[in-house]
Amino acid sequence: MKTPEALQPLIDDGIIDEVIRPLKSGKEATVYVVRSGQHTRCAKVYRNMAQRSFQRRARYQEGRKVRGSRQARAMVRSTRFGRREQEAAWKNAEVDALYQLVAAGVRVPQPFGYFDDVLIMELVTDAAGHPAPRLGEIELTADTARAYHSFLMRQVVCMLSVGLIHGDLSEFNVLVGADGPVIIDLPQAVNAAANNGALEMLQRDVNNLRSTLGRYAPEILDTDFAREMWALFEQGKLHSGSELTGVVARDETPSDPNSVMLVIDDAREEALRRRLGQEGQE
Repeated sequence: MKTPEALQPLIDDGIIDEVIRPLKSGKEATVYVVRSGQHTRCAKVYRNMAQRSFQRRARYQEGRKVRGSRQARAMVRSTRFGRREQEAAWKNAEVDALYQLVAAGVRVPQPFGYFDDVLIMELVTDAAGHPAPRLGEIELTADTARAYHSFLMRQVVCMLSVGLIHGDLSEFNVLVGADGPVIIDLPQAVNAAANNGALEMLQRDVNNLRSTLGRYAPEILDTDFAREMWALFEQGKLHSGSELTGVVARDETPSDPNSVMLVIDDAREEALRRRLGQEGQE
């Protein structure tokens, strides 16, 4: 096939030797199967996104660190330089997340380098050596669904224990390789401690997998792992080996209207005292 323009410099520099074929094309990137020496790998070529996409990305980027105050100000003001910085930060987030998660033992594609908007990484394959299918493309037995659900919950725990949430995890972002599920597509990875929407995104990730795998093993639909993970995370007790039950006790105690009103009245009185105190100082 004709070599894509974005990959020609990598061939010229000897990073890859041949582009074999396209593998997947999406809104934000095109993935190619490439040869590097004796190895078959993936090359993910990121697209340059239009300005309209940045507002959608903002909720994921909240809490991420940027290189300096100048970059941060430009990104807030959405200047031309700021938009370029946002674009670079979005692409770099996946690269950084992959290296961090591989080090933490999470099953994601092994990255091999990032070169001018091109990420070279492991090609995940099935038992026959073909590119692995997505989780939503295969039929499962109940036992396999249970095993995959248990494994993926442990992966989400491992991610959260190092402060990351996938943010868009579903049957479309999990490949089924020869050794089981592999989590992919992480440019929107969320800083769990600094993003105000972190819990909501964690719940969505966990519940997406619950719904998919619960089609084959209905008892999975009764689990509630996200709230259990988050409770341990907030307490600083979550780690990669945390044992979860999938059951979170709910507070069924009826509320006492009189107690609620007392709290409200106390708050009003405190606010009034502060205001009077400030007026007395003027």
